[in-house]
Parts: sequence; C-alpha cells; structure tokens
Amino acid sequence: MKKPWTLNKAENLFDLPFFTLLFKAQKIHRKHFDPQQIQISTLLSVKTGACPEDCKYCPQSARYKTGLKTERLLEVQKVIESAKQAKKSGSTRFCMGAAWRNPHERDMLHLETMIKEVKLLGMETCMTLGTLNNQQAQRLANAGLDYYNHNLDTSPEFYSSIITTRTYQDRLDTIDKVRKAGMKVCSGGIIGLGEKVTDRAALLVQLANLPKAPESVPINMLIKIKGTPLENNEDIDPFNFIRTIAVARIMMPTSFVRLSAGREKMNEQMQALCFIAGANSIFYGCKLLTASNPEKDKDQQLFRKLNINPQNTEITLNNWKKIKYQEDAINQIDTEQFYNASS
Repeated sequence: MKKPWTLNKAENLFDLPFFTLLFKAQKIHRKHFDPQQIQISTLLSVKTGACPEDCKYCPQSARYKTGLKTERLLEVQKVIESAKQAKKSGSTRFCMGAAWRNPHERDMLHLETMIKEVKLLGMETCMTLGTLNNQQAQRLANAGLDYYNHNLDTSPEFYSSIITTRTYQDRLDTIDKVRKAGMKVCSGGIIGLGEKVTDRAALLVQLANLPKAPESVPINMLIKIKGTPLENNEDIDPFNFIRTIAVARIMMPTSFVRLSAGREKMNEQMQALCFIAGANSIFYGCKLLTASNPEKDKDQQLFRKLNINPQNTEITLNNWKKIKYQEDAINQIDTEQFYNASS
C-alpha cells in the first residue's frame, strides 16, 4: 500500500530551490515517460453557457454577465466533424464539455452516441458534464468513454471562496463513481484563483492520495474573463506555476500532467520549463471551451524547436471495431442468428 502524501511533505517540495526541484521532477519524469513525447488532446464545448453553478472563474455561469453566447447541445454530426479535424491536426484524445451542473437523462442517449462515433474515428474520448450519479457513470462507461474530467479546482480549505453551489465532497463522490464504473479519471486544478502556496500543496495532496491517482492531471492557469468575480486577480508568477507542475510530477509520477488553460499567456520559454518540470500533455487548437488557446501552428513550431514528437494513441480503429463486433455478438447470442446448444 502506498504511503499517503502529507501537506508538510508537499510544502517541502514547493520550498526546494528551483533548479533542485526541476532536476528532481525531470529525473522522475524520465523514469516513467519518454521526455520527447507529448500527448495532445482537443477540447470542444458541446453545450455552452447558462450553467447554474457559481464558479467565480467561469464565464459559462448564468450568474455573471460575460457576453458569452449560449448554445444548446450540439448535433452529433457537428461533434464528429470537429473530432475529425482534431485527429487530422494530431490530437489523440477528443474531450467534450457541457456547461451543466449534471447531465439530464433526456440527453444521455445523445451523449452516448457522441462517444461511440468519436471512438470509431480511432480516438480516445473524454467528457466533462458536471456531477454524475452511478447509473450515468455506468452508461458513459458502457458507451466506451475512456476518461471523465472532474476537477477539484483548489484545496478543500479555499474551495468555498470560489464555489458555493457544489461541495468539495460532491466532486470527490463523482470521481469515485467514475472510477467504480471503470473509466479513467482526469482531475486537476486552477492556479491563480487567489490561493496560497499551501492551497496548491493541499490540492495536489488530495489528488495524489485518491485510491488511485488520476491518469490525467490538468493544471490550469487562471484565464481572467471580464464579468467574472476574478477578472482583476493578480497574475500568477510564471516560476510559481512551473513549481506547481514539478510538484505534481513528483507526487503523481505515472500520471499525464497537462498544461491546460492559460497557455496563450505563456511564452515558449515558460512552456519549455513546464515540459522540463514534467508536463507531458497539452490541449491543441485555438479554443478551450470558451477561452482562447495558442494556434496549432505555434505549437508545431515549438515542438520542432524542442524536438518534441506528439504521442500516438494506443487505440486504433481496427481494435475498436473488433471490440464493438464482439460486444454486438454477445448481445445477439439469444437471437435466431445463433444456435443454442443448451436448448
């Protein structure tokens, strides 16, 4: 049984000299990953705005006037077209996000269809839809969803300063349901909310001490959106952000650590230091849900400068078709197509 991380141990990592911390993180990273490989995901908003939650950083909340145009749940064909473009651009995972407190039962079949259709393209799938009940988690898993994203955002102690419409335990419960349904977990947080270093350490302790650490850990840098309560927050110091990446890598050595929101504000040098610190995943494309993201051409230029090669997905179209054929065959065992030797 792994020894749990303590807040004191995590804070000690943050206190290390910068170069010592990066050297330690890079050594651990090299033990588990190819340092020249980056996993690339694309994120699409499949339902935008009018969210009832009060997350102070989010322009999709119905409580804030951010000028965001709301959109209903996208048609499956539009999602497929976006996924095809993402794959063509080099993404191996397609993430679909909906601005809900939780998905409605009337939308579940639509969501399941999205998952199955994207899987047929040979891509990994991820969704972020808010809280889930056990039945919803199992339905998503049965449809073939690989990852479910549900961020903890910050420490338990600072959480109520940012969100009041959903408890920290609500988030932990959803992660537990996702894990029990057989899906992989994508969960991380946001840096720059006004939290202290101890809050960043406490967030990583929560993630690392889950029964199984998330396979994917997105670390976001706050994007200050006009109209949200955090629009005037102080900018996060780049070195403090890089420290957080390094500590995340050390505490969760086998997880993919993703540079998520905020990359548009990072220069090439900062991103390179994040990769040295152990980040090995990014979101690709010009938009993250409703926020801007670096153009893919800029990412490709940076990858060439750093000799980085995007990681190929382990899921292939043929494998997925084979799996689906086997599942369909099992479901038809009691039909006239099959001879029942026991009858």
